[in-house]
Amino acid sequence: MNVLLYGLAWASFGAGHSLLALERPKAWLKARCGRWMRVVWNLFAVAHLGAVLWLGRLLVGGEAFGFPLWWEVLRGVAGMAGLAVLFACGRSYDMGRLLGLSQLAGKAGDEEPFSARGLLAYVRHPLYSGALLVLFAVVDDPRTAANFGFALLYILIGLRFEERGLLRRLGPVYGRYRAEVPALVPWRGRAWC
Repeated sequence: MNVLLYGLAWASFGAGHSLLALERPKAWLKARCGRWMRVVWNLFAVAHLGAVLWLGRLLVGGEAFGFPLWWEVLRGVAGMAGLAVLFACGRSYDMGRLLGLSQLAGKAGDEEPFSARGLLAYVRHPLYSGALLVLFAVVDDPRTAANFGFALLYILIGLRFEERGLLRRLGPVYGRYRAEVPALVPWRGRAWC
């Protein structure tokens, strides 16, 4: 029962995050926050996720799993790879725009222009890929396993909505990119020129 409640808390995060990404709520937030819109959106997302994770600490407990050494090594490698991917995302994304700092300084609009540089030439959503690797690496008890499972579910569902929005905003160029570059796992090699 507690895991179900925790799943509902994750669903509230996913719904809130996805709803705020829609045009109408974004426009409403922009009208009230101006240049601060992206910063406020990010702060809300961090606070909401923090509340969900705090609730998970209260609801889901249990003993550590006690994995064999080879599995621990695999988790360690996944964690290092995830951190490397997240670090490399700084070269693929305009982090100032993503965090809202460029908008505060009046240097950028809210929407990042299309780019297929860096990791984006291999995978369409490297931030999600890196986050999933890190979440997998920290699985060592029922709560962290639930975190990984719910985050994976949220990402797989959220990607569908995010991709639809990107197709609407960017049109055929994103459609071609989507057909050539995998979403999360770079199994095709460098697919975008």
